[in-house]
Amino acid sequence: MKGTSFSFINLYKITYPFFKNIAFAMDAERAHELTIHSMKSLGGLLPDHKDDPRFHFKAMGLDFKNPIGLAAGLDKNAEAIGFLTALPFGFVEVGTVTPKAQAGNDKPRLFRYPEEESLRNRMGFNNFGSEVILENVKNARRRHKILGVNLGKNKVTSNEDAPKDYAVLYKDFAPYSDYLVINVSSPNTPGLRDLLKDAGLRQIFEAVDSERKKNHKPLLVKVSPDMALEELSSVVGLVNEYKLDGIIATNTTIMKERGEGGISGKLLTKKARETREYLLKEMKHSHSEGILIGVGGISSFDDLMDFWRAGGGLAQIYSAFIFQGPAMLFEIEARLDLEFKKRGVKTFEEFLHSVRL
Repeated sequence: MKGTSFSFINLYKITYPFFKNIAFAMDAERAHELTIHSMKSLGGLLPDHKDDPRFHFKAMGLDFKNPIGLAAGLDKNAEAIGFLTALPFGFVEVGTVTPKAQAGNDKPRLFRYPEEESLRNRMGFNNFGSEVILENVKNARRRHKILGVNLGKNKVTSNEDAPKDYAVLYKDFAPYSDYLVINVSSPNTPGLRDLLKDAGLRQIFEAVDSERKKNHKPLLVKVSPDMALEELSSVVGLVNEYKLDGIIATNTTIMKERGEGGISGKLLTKKARETREYLLKEMKHSHSEGILIGVGGISSFDDLMDFWRAGGGLAQIYSAFIFQGPAMLFEIEARLDLEFKKRGVKTFEEFLHSVRL
């Protein structure tokens, strides 16, 4: 099987630059749509990736085959799960899904900064709606990988009624997903980030809590890198109070000089890292039982090492996957293998302990 993995990494190394040159010559969103269509078509043809038992990691009562996941935003409508789970991802998060289908913001709304390996998007939760996406999730080939669903409110839903959107989405998707994420941190839906304040989150958590009592699934909240420290501390307190399973940090950041929308990729690295490190310290100080999934500006194995040294475990990528391609995942596995041998460890838990010494 090592030979199979070797052949696949070389296949991706050879083919992805060719594909990328074609895709990057197109409008960014058109290229994204064609990529998802191709992934959807190829998903049933790819063999399973042979996972390394040493890289398994247990969190939230779930067994992750490795600690690297795909962040929400790439497969908004859960169309490409069969392809994505054939790659060395330990988990895949789809969405953001809203109760009703919505077109999102006016185009153009997705922009590349190739020299900085970064993206700017002002998509606005464009998606097929919960009914269609739920069927895609039900029928997906998951290859025994962990599947998360990212939940958002419709643009036409007022902030006062937002808790109802999140509650109904939790109820619909909880039976068919491994974990769920409350997303109130996107900068592309007017007023959405107002819900990150204590009162807004509390109302959402209250509404969802009634559904969690009927069907308990791991639940996390995704935060913004643009939040003040006291706001982040408040989120940690609410996560502890409502016994959520953790926090995903971070969503995209606003850079007004670049234009409307949220920035992801290397331009986000510093701010996202600072947010994660603050949250990890707050969660440790408050004896939180929740986890922190790191995302935002993670573009290399060195970025992952920084996150693991700071106390993190599970991590997600998105922009780096677009700029570097699937070979990045195989290279992370190869670097982990070298680190395990160098440190003389046999499990991912032992590895994390060794990097924090």
